[in-house]
Amino acid sequence: MNLYPQLIIDALKNVRHPDTRKNLVEANMVEDDIRIDGNKVSFSLLFDKPTDPFIKSIVKAAETAILTYVGEDVDIKGNIKVKTKEMVRPEPPKLLPQVKNIIAIASGKGGVGKSTVSANLAVSLAKAGYRVGLLDADIFGPSAPKMFDLEDARPILRNVGGRDLIVPEEKYGVKVLSIGFFVNKENAVIWRGGMASNALKQLIGDADWGELDYFLIDLPPGTSDIHLTLVQTLAVTGAVVVSTPQEVALADAIKGIDMFRSEKIDVPVLGLIENMGWFTPAELPENKYYIFGKEGVKKLADAMKIPLLGQIPIVQSICDAGDKGRPVALDEESITGMAFNHLAEELVKQTEERNKTREATKKVEVK
Repeated sequence: MNLYPQLIIDALKNVRHPDTRKNLVEANMVEDDIRIDGNKVSFSLLFDKPTDPFIKSIVKAAETAILTYVGEDVDIKGNIKVKTKEMVRPEPPKLLPQVKNIIAIASGKGGVGKSTVSANLAVSLAKAGYRVGLLDADIFGPSAPKMFDLEDARPILRNVGGRDLIVPEEKYGVKVLSIGFFVNKENAVIWRGGMASNALKQLIGDADWGELDYFLIDLPPGTSDIHLTLVQTLAVTGAVVVSTPQEVALADAIKGIDMFRSEKIDVPVLGLIENMGWFTPAELPENKYYIFGKEGVKKLADAMKIPLLGQIPIVQSICDAGDKGRPVALDEESITGMAFNHLAEELVKQTEERNKTREATKKVEVK
């Protein structure tokens, strides 16, 4: 029998809590510690209180659901651990003690230009004098090698403190690592979620990132195991969500925001970025054509009370620069270059405000 976590999750969607009427997955009661060893499956269920009268019946129902929907051969009885929210969860380990700020850059769906924004934002921060690292965590669609003209790069190992660590490539003042450096660019990466998550952990923990002011992580689109792995592995300072103004994209952006704000992840959203906000022809730089709708992300930011970090237009030079491996943010005189510089300034501002709030909260807790 070929068992994998998603089968277990799908089975648990058939079990509802009698009080909330939500299924276990929808109610965020299934902890992300699913373990599979042969036919043996184990995991934890999270309850609000240890006095919940339905604990035993729900555990029994969960066992039955797995045996029914996954297979009678699954060894599950007695392997479901009960946890309650009163149990204190440990904070993510400080894997990168020399990194000041870790920023997750996400999007609800693909095709909104998240990787282009990540690359140009990294370059803009580096130009402003910050020490910057960029991790291309889009395991199945890495684009950093192309955007930084590093497609032929093959990172070396360096012995640091008795450990062999991967040395990130450096271009335009940015330290860059991507799974694209380790696979053939013509080949598809066909991995299960666990393999992708382990690869991400290696690029984070087994690399010599050194001292950084900003460590940007270009996440895959949507919500997945990789996003959970990130927040479990690193103390993320905050997240940035990229979207186009189109309603279809905005609907998915809302899901991405909800993911970061959920109790399981609990990462502050520092701001939204509107990409492809309008089209400006090179020969008519003053004209704006709102192809995907006007200011959809701005309206969403206002409605959800999240800062709008910037609006980036559709300009052919952005695409051309990315294809040539020279991010358009390097051109300080261009409209797009100035737009990304402004974006970097706003990100720094929101990050500093977030850090001040966090320090103030710690002082109150100590008192």
